[in-house]
Order: sequence, then structure tokens, then C-alpha cells
Amino acid sequence: CTSSGSSQTKMVDVLLVHLESLVTYTDRNICAFKGSSVDISCTYNGYYHVESKVWFSPGRSLSWRNPKEPEDLREDSEYSGRVEVLQTVRGRSTLRITDLRESDSAEYRFKFKTQWFEWRSSLPGTTLTVRDVQVQVIWTSSGVKLICHSSCLLPGRSAFDWFRNEIKIQGETSPTFRGNVDPADSYSCAYEGHRAFPVYAPKAVSVLKSDHEDIMKDSAVSLTCSSDANPPATYTWYEKNQVLLSEAAQLVFNSIQPSDSGEYHCTAESELGRFLKIYLPSVSVSPSGQIVEGSSVTLTCSSDANPAAKYTWYKENQTLLQGPEGIYHFTSISSEDRGIYYCKSENQHGQINSTFLSLDVQCK
Repeated sequence: CTSSGSSQTKMVDVLLVHLESLVTYTDRNICAFKGSSVDISCTYNGYYHVESKVWFSPGRSLSWRNPKEPEDLREDSEYSGRVEVLQTVRGRSTLRITDLRESDSAEYRFKFKTQWFEWRSSLPGTTLTVRDVQVQVIWTSSGVKLICHSSCLLPGRSAFDWFRNEIKIQGETSPTFRGNVDPADSYSCAYEGHRAFPVYAPKAVSVLKSDHEDIMKDSAVSLTCSSDANPPATYTWYEKNQVLLSEAAQLVFNSIQPSDSGEYHCTAESELGRFLKIYLPSVSVSPSGQIVEGSSVTLTCSSDANPAAKYTWYKENQTLLQGPEGIYHFTSISSEDRGIYYCKSENQHGQINSTFLSLDVQCK
């Protein structure tokens, strides 16, 4: 006969031989949408009293107190309030993760411990992939094409919805948008109720100067072009018809000079369209030669802004004129009109001061 201890040892040996079959995952790979919830399930054969059960993610090992000892996912701050474990029947466990994030894409494993052994935590589990629904913008020879895409699309399923300016387009159920794409509109799609972020051409383009002070000779000045666009826009700066800086949002003058005065154009462009913004108003005086007391003189401020700008002329800090034309006229200029002049160009996206214009009036 054999002793009780020897019998128990043989039983444990038999169990160890069949460890590979003790935990079976319902799915080895799961793809789920961002913001949704997912259930990751397994069955396990705990022939003896199960002392502990833990769901964990090996990718989180650096946050464990002991990198070799897996910790319960419910205690991980990254999953706080988003994880629960469901025990449906004896021998089955389900990990539920809600409000999924793309950072939740990882492998998840189950381990348990009995009186006789512990299930090896190094064996593969279920790999979760979290993806968003996106509108892909593709430029073709026939124009712009919009495609509703996600890594989690189910084969043979075509439950697509399309939206223009947040309004559902009736009859559009294909993954590829079949209508005409107008750059003035925004477009979005949805799959199985999961909505993509809208795509739209650059709009609300604005230009900022590095500071709000007056522009002084030899100072450092940077002009930054920005826009609201999805996909993100690329930028090009121009002075008149000359390209100054391509595919960069910032135009930098390390030591600005009077010769840098002029009209600077910023374009914001994406696959869906192009937006032009004119910046830094130019100023001029007529006549351009020597100004004699008593003569007629005109100061002109211009900026081909989008939308159209209104202008304000200043002498030193004194406001002279405000209006859409940008013209200030001296019918008979006097020596008291000598001084430093500048103008401000302003529309709904912002405002900017011109460079200074020194006006010298000669006596007759």
C-alpha cells in the first residue's frame, strides 16, 4: 500500500503534467473600440480549494512592488474605477474593463493558487487591442476620398453612418463616402455606433506675434501661424510671391530691419483644403520724397487679411483714425505733424501693429 503523503505527491505530479490545460481563454485576441467596454473571460480547473484568483497585465510589471509578483489589476491606479471581475459560475472568471483607452492595448492573464500549486503566470493570455474609428483622407486624381476605418472592423459588416456638419447623411452606408467633399464642411463617420472625430479643412487661421510690444529695429520677432484643422495642417509663409518658410508654422526674424516691412502671407493646408491668412500690415506715405510744410500727404495702411481687416492709425500713443480704409490724409501738413506713426490691422482672429513710420516735415 502507499502512504497518504505519497498519494498526494503523485496527484500533484499528475496536475503539473497537465498544467497547460488548467486555464483556457475564451479568446486569444480581442479588438475593441475606444470608449467601449470589453469582457475577457477564461475557464480554469481548480480541483482543490482555490485560495486566490488574480487578473493582471504583464505590461504593468514596472509598477508592481515586486516585478516578479503579478498584482491585481483592480489595484492599479491606471484602471481605477474601470475594472471589475465577474464570477459567473465556479471555474469561470471574467475581467471587465470599461471606458477603454488606447493605452489599455495589452496582454491580460489570469492566475490562481490552490493548496497544492499556483498556475504559472508566465503562460500567454488574451491580447486586447483598443482602436478608434477614424476618417481617412486620401487624395486621388479624381479628388478627395473619405474612408471610414478602424482596425476593429468586423469582416462582412457594413453598419456605417456618415455625417456632414454633424447631420446624418441618409443613404450613406458604405465605408467609402460616395458624395462630393466640400472643403467648407466637416465630415464624420460611425461604425456600430462608435463615432469618428470629424475631419475638416483649415479654418479660424490666426497669426500671432512673439510679443504685443511695438516692433523695434534689430529686435527679435517671430510670427506664428495656427489653425483649427483635422488632419493637422501644414504651413507655408510668403512675402508677396516669395516662399520664405515651407511646412513650418513659425517665421523668425532674429534682427528685424525696416527693409522687412511688408505683407506676409501664411497658408494653412491639408488634404481637405487650403486657407490663406495675410499678416503684418504694410505702411506707406505719399508722396514718398521730401515732405514740405503745407503740402498734401497721405498715409496708407494695407493688409489683405482674411476676413477683411479694419485699421487704426496712431501718432505715438494717440489714436488718429479708425475705419476699414486704412488711409489717413493731411490736407495741409505742418511741422507739428512731425513724429512716429504706425497703424494697427485687426479682424476677428486677432490684431497686429505695423512697423514704425517716421514723418519729417520740412519748413518752406
